Amino acid sequence: MKDTTTHMHYVGSEISPEQFIAEHTFVHVTKGIMNLYDGSDHTILKSGEGCIARKNRLGRFNKLKVDGELEKVFVFFDEAFLKRFQEKHKCKAKKFTSSSTLISINKNELIPSFIQSLKPYYNHGKIKEAFADVKREELLIILLQSQPELAGLFFDYGIPEKINIEEFMNRNYKFNVSIERFAYLTGRSLSAFKRDFKITFNETPNHWLVQKRLQEAHFLIDKKKKKPSDIYLDLGFEDLSHFSFAFKKLFGISPNQSRK
Repeated sequence: MKDTTTHMHYVGSEISPEQFIAEHTFVHVTKGIMNLYDGSDHTILKSGEGCIARKNRLGRFNKLKVDGELEKVFVFFDEAFLKRFQEKHKCKAKKFTSSSTLISINKNELIPSFIQSLKPYYNHGKIKEAFADVKREELLIILLQSQPELAGLFFDYGIPEKINIEEFMNRNYKFNVSIERFAYLTGRSLSAFKRDFKITFNETPNHWLVQKRLQEAHFLIDKKKKKPSDIYLDLGFEDLSHFSFAFKKLFGISPNQSRK
């Protein structure tokens, strides 16, 4: 019988607990399955598959072990590294046309070899600092040779533009990110976001988010008979006790009582 193991290896910055993709991220599954959700679409990655998760987007990663094992690799391409790479290699970039959060990676025989080459350099799940930029540069060369159009993605250093706040929030309220993140992603300062939010929803962002998430929770528990423990994380709550307390405060009964 195989041991039940989970391994996560990453090259670059520490992973943020927020469901926010701060930097362009190469994601590769070595063992197991990952389901990636960006608010609109689900992408399933199986063993040997990968993608690029686009920066300045929201994303949630659900993981599933296969034969008791799960192993995945994250490589982060931060802006400072990308600018150094572009200057060194004199890369030119055309506008990247896809608007998808998760960008597919073409089949490439060099990628499995690259993943295998990382293993000697790992130290407690993170690649040794002296080799991090070298291995990131290697991977980026592989990706750009296979898919030159990715240059338009990697070397675009723009920030989010101002967008429709009502449409964005109704699509993304389930993501567990800060109000500052929501403001940034809608192309606003925090003060402008709060002002526009009040005009649009006649509520403060924090109060609206809690109410919206709890209303969705009530529907899933009461009508779909979902278990509270199965949904609270996907609705943006960090722990079950806080979710249950807020639910009872709003509806007068606990989530379990509502389900019955």
